[in-house]
Amino acid sequence: MPEHYPKSHPWRRPLLVVEFTALAVLLGSMMLFPRLGEDGDPLNPALLLIPAIASLVVFLSFIGLMYLRWVANVGAEGALKHKVIFGLLTLTLLTIWAYGIAQTWQSVTA
Repeated sequence: MPEHYPKSHPWRRPLLVVEFTALAVLLGSMMLFPRLGEDGDPLNPALLLIPAIASLVVFLSFIGLMYLRWVANVGAEGALKHKVIFGLLTLTLLTIWAYGIAQTWQSVTA
């Protein structure tokens, strides 16, 4: 490994495992839901918690990996700038996720 690459953080592998496991659950639920609604019965809104939680876990794992790459590996000279940008990006991603979940829930219950 070249010298300029930082040493791998111990949280990197668990975050990757969690992210891809949650992504598999999310994709599996997306493939399962059309089959559940084939007989014409309305889908139980509580079942939407499965993809909602899975997508949140994907986002949180992605954010954790971004933190390790952009903030934890930065020296003291640019740490504040990286933390501010990371905080804004995190806030934006979670706000978009919350808006999407709220719109989905509203369309299902309406």
